[in-house]
Amino acid sequence: MRERLLSWLWPRSLRGQMLLAIALALFLAQGIGALLLYRAEHERIEGALVHNAAFRLGVAIQGEPKLPKGRGPERHERLRGSRVTMAPASPVRADDRRETSQEMELRRILIDQEVPVAEVLVVHRPVTGDALARELLDRRDRRYRGPRPSDVMIAAVRLESSPNWLVARVFVPPTERLMLRTLFGQTLFIYAVLVGAMWLMLRRITRPLAALTTRLERFAETRDSAGQLEPQGPDDIARLITAHNAMEAGIVALLDEKDVMLGAIGHDLKTPLAALRVRIETVEDDTERQRMATTIEDITRTLDDILSLARVGRPTDERESTELSALVAAVVEEYEDMGEPVELGDSARIVLPLRSTWIRRALRNLIGNALRYGAVARVSLTREAGAAVIRIADDGPGIAEDQISHMLEPFTRGDPSRNSETGGAGLGLTLARAIAEQHGGTLTLANRRGPGGAVEGLDVTLRLPA
Repeated sequence: MRERLLSWLWPRSLRGQMLLAIALALFLAQGIGALLLYRAEHERIEGALVHNAAFRLGVAIQGEPKLPKGRGPERHERLRGSRVTMAPASPVRADDRRETSQEMELRRILIDQEVPVAEVLVVHRPVTGDALARELLDRRDRRYRGPRPSDVMIAAVRLESSPNWLVARVFVPPTERLMLRTLFGQTLFIYAVLVGAMWLMLRRITRPLAALTTRLERFAETRDSAGQLEPQGPDDIARLITAHNAMEAGIVALLDEKDVMLGAIGHDLKTPLAALRVRIETVEDDTERQRMATTIEDITRTLDDILSLARVGRPTDERESTELSALVAAVVEEYEDMGEPVELGDSARIVLPLRSTWIRRALRNLIGNALRYGAVARVSLTREAGAAVIRIADDGPGIAEDQISHMLEPFTRGDPSRNSETGGAGLGLTLARAIAEQHGGTLTLANRRGPGGAVEGLDVTLRLPA
């Protein structure tokens, strides 16, 4: 499940993967930078708050004789430009969290000013949770308008010579909230600029690559040099397209030369074979004449298979919409008309774009092999997982497991039971596999085993994408 989710989230295209990598790297870099800036700004603000509180407390301590000495409720006084209060008890509540680092800094500043400090307390509290802070803020707002702070820092000091606490309140400016909004907006702007620029650049690179990929797929299917791409994109991509066009032209020239050569070979070989077929009619010995005719027929069939195998990779006919079930039934009927033991089993109605001549050739090769080596051929057509599956089963001895993969290679016969006496040049399966691959399909062989594990025949599966 996890791997499936990752494969779904991770883009498959080059452009998507590069954009995602850039976005993640930018997010990491910007996050680290924003964190460092936030910490620096936070420490600067904390330092300013502590120094502000130290100044106010220092001024108040110098004028402490003028402050009321009563132990009543906390009272507000204005002395030499500083606002402090005097309280008989600590102003820290049970739910307050003490700021240890700020307490240490405040103590250091006061000691540097030779203030006899006994205790120091520093807490942060919401303005709405402190009545005196709300009163001070309301008085300030009547004089001028500005961003209203939401927190207040309360710094309290008890001197060694007094049981009372001097308390200073310093409002925390809303700078951090503004800074967070600024960093967030800056990050979005950088994302928009960099990711947008990278998207345009990657689009300029990947569009020619996508067009080249489509061209390669089409050329692999048709071997047609028509419709070559014009060099486009960056110089590296344009050079790649130019090199591909040159390679296509070379491949097409080689294929044309091969076709001419094959045509010449076919003509030059079939002509003397036809002459030999005529000449053997003068042989008086029927047995010898029949052997010679069989030999000539084997050579002709082998030559046809070789030429077909050479041409299958470059078909000249287009695919046409074909009802595969009818095509399979027609091939089976041909063998039934000749009295061959060929059975047609399950046959689903499937319509596919096919080259009917080639598929018919592949089926004849496979059924012929089944009859030659397995005495019987059972044919079925089903639809499985988006593919048309043709199975041909025989009752022969099967193929040794270590030889199955080699049986699809040209001129391979397998075990001794498949010898030259049964006919053929070992090209039937190779040609059938090439035809399957021409249609984007596969051809597989597998031994069929009975309940005891003994081989009961061979199953040949021709799978065509539907």
